[in-house]
Amino acid sequence: MRIAFMGEALIDFTSSGAGALRFEGHVGGSPLNAAIASARLGQPTGLLTQLSNDLFGERILGYLQRNGVDTRFVPRSAAPSTLAFVERTPQTNRYAFYAAGSADATWSPEPLPELPPECAFLHFGSIAMLQEPASSRILDMVRASSGRRVVVLDPNVRPSLIGDMARYRRQVAQWAGLSDLVKLSDEDAELLAPGRAIDALAGDYLVAGARAVVVTRGAAGATLWRTAHAPMAVAAPGVPVADTIGAGDTFTAALSVALLAQGADRAAQIDTLGDTAWRTALRFAATAAALNCMREGADPPTLAAVQELLARGEDAGAANHHPSPSRCMP
Repeated sequence: MRIAFMGEALIDFTSSGAGALRFEGHVGGSPLNAAIASARLGQPTGLLTQLSNDLFGERILGYLQRNGVDTRFVPRSAAPSTLAFVERTPQTNRYAFYAAGSADATWSPEPLPELPPECAFLHFGSIAMLQEPASSRILDMVRASSGRRVVVLDPNVRPSLIGDMARYRRQVAQWAGLSDLVKLSDEDAELLAPGRAIDALAGDYLVAGARAVVVTRGAAGATLWRTAHAPMAVAAPGVPVADTIGAGDTFTAALSVALLAQGADRAAQIDTLGDTAWRTALRFAATAAALNCMREGADPPTLAAVQELLARGEDAGAANHHPSPSRCMP
């Protein structure tokens, strides 16, 4: 196991008709989607969560195992599975979550899982951080991994689940200080610091202790901030967009996969990684996210598919070809 993800694993029910209560169920959850993406991109990947013994939990477990995700740290529980309902709108996606007392929300292993020594990246964030006792134990895992692994935070802000936004903003700043890499979408940034420039928020997280902050900006691509470096921006590949669900999770996972490929397998190496390596990693992540957008639902690509699109982009650039303006980024 080289990359581990912590947090919710649930069933997403996505709307299948405007104005009608028709939904189709899919295995989902931000950490789970990211774990699937990481595994499909060729890295040994594990998920730390708790699954219900109910019929939904069985489906989730089977999906993880079919995709090659290590489930050794996934205990089972009599508590129900978390359910999420997703309504697509022309601008974004709206969510309703049913998670109180669920199996993943009550994840509280004692003692903490002992990850294998080869595990280089540990991811946390999303709605699991809004649920106790899971949130406290996740933070215990983060602290136990400090200096031993690259800790990655993707808050994946869901305002409908947050009762006290001011408190939540303070918590995210604290979590950023425990992290080596923070990934946000521009929507996350606006919710966390309404009206402020994104570079100011990124600067706050760097001062708090993060080594790097990456913000994805939809069609505008993604931007990286590091202390004592100029911001670095990459463009989003032009692709026909079918759906944006799971794009952010795919980007987050693919960035860790690419950073590993660039030799960054410990926290201190995030500081010393050069501009060329970072640009390569960001382009890889943006390409993986774009491929996810070409299919309905969260359906991350394989490593071969990402490499093929990257090669086509290089060929097109060499021929001075301009891709389609339709772009997808989380």
